[in-house]
Amino acid sequence: MQQDAALRRYTLFVAAMASFLTPFMGSAVNLAIPSIGREFNSSAFLLGWVASSYILASAAFLVPFGRLADIVGRRKVFCCGVVFFGLSSLLCGLARSVETLIAFRVLQGIGSAMIFGTAMAILTSVFPPQERGKVLGINVATVYVGLSLGPVLGGTMNHNLGWQSIFYFTALLSLLVVLLALMGLKGEWAGARGEKYDYTGAVLYAAGLVSFMYGVSSIAASPWAKYLLLLGLALLVAFVRYETSILQPVLNIRLFSRNVTFTFSNLAALINYCATFAVGFLLSLHLQVVMGYNSQAAGLILLSQPVIMALLSPFAGTLSDRIEPRLVSSLGMAVTTLGLLVLCFLNPHTPLWLLMADLALLGIGFALFSSPNSNAVMSSVEKKFYGIASSTLGTMRLTGQAVSMAIVTLLLAIYVGNVELSRADTALLVRGVKVSFTIFTFICFGGIFASLARGNVRAGERRPKR
Repeated sequence: MQQDAALRRYTLFVAAMASFLTPFMGSAVNLAIPSIGREFNSSAFLLGWVASSYILASAAFLVPFGRLADIVGRRKVFCCGVVFFGLSSLLCGLARSVETLIAFRVLQGIGSAMIFGTAMAILTSVFPPQERGKVLGINVATVYVGLSLGPVLGGTMNHNLGWQSIFYFTALLSLLVVLLALMGLKGEWAGARGEKYDYTGAVLYAAGLVSFMYGVSSIAASPWAKYLLLLGLALLVAFVRYETSILQPVLNIRLFSRNVTFTFSNLAALINYCATFAVGFLLSLHLQVVMGYNSQAAGLILLSQPVIMALLSPFAGTLSDRIEPRLVSSLGMAVTTLGLLVLCFLNPHTPLWLLMADLALLGIGFALFSSPNSNAVMSSVEKKFYGIASSTLGTMRLTGQAVSMAIVTLLLAIYVGNVELSRADTALLVRGVKVSFTIFTFICFGGIFASLARGNVRAGERRPKR
């Protein structure tokens, strides 16, 4: 019994460290975007892809790797993912052009997909249902610690050591995580061992999602984008039709058609991340390009949001073990909507205290949403679907983030144009930022109703699991 408890604690520690890596990377790089732009003389459009390429690759490969982990073992895929993530981080630091940096960010995204698709599934496999909300809350809190330290450490390292240092630091952390995982993480947790892997579905899914998202974000900059968008839609329709026709699909579509809790919890996650992810990117541009702060100062200003997230997430996760997750999550979505509404009025003269107070409000909303929503998703399915449920939730998160960045990339192309960021018209940049926040506010408001629609099911316990 003591040995089981020790394994659980160690597993939580390793999974939490891995869960720290990817959000730290994302939030730290946001602070380095202006510096990368100056070094490579890059346009706002290409700099948007420095962030978007990583997220899009993560989203495209998450479901395929989640299913692979269910078959061959979650520990194997997890460890390979951390190694791949660390090596690609090193390559990002060595990049000598913005195009090669974007290519290496794609590789980094593939590594993060292997981590995202397994970490939460491993935790759900190890811990009993009555502790699940608390443990997932701790794991989400670690994600927010990564988001918290990202702006501070990333801004400081970028300001004093150069943007490359962010990637080198991440590579070292990845090495530490994989060593800890290989030494003490016991078990494989393969819930679908022996089943056939659906290669056709995996290819259709990845190709369809990449084509669709690239088409959306590039439609204002490339004449070919609309054709890619249509191709992506066609491939995704073909994917859904194919997945419903085979016995062992890469993504069990029936989970969505027969499980209301699972469906609407995932939809709520998609909407929430779509509405909130680009906030850090936009405010980093606003603080540095419009208001003239350096990356170190901007990082400290942005810190108020993720610190609140980290402090409240364990409480919110525990609360969702006692109260309907839909009520806690829906309240969080409503608070987030209010925070986004305030940002619609952002301008060069907005006082810092108001901006930081609003970021704290967004942190409260997101903390109340995320842990209870994760608890609802993971508790609504059987054990053999933990890997695919984890990767599906991660896909909703990453797809939402990709859509969020696609909206921003599109609006920056429309308002700022294909010019170097340092030469951009700040009035046009402010206008594009405000329009972005207006769109995100409406999206988040719609998400409140998706969150409420999952029904009065406490973590799926009263509804039959499929």
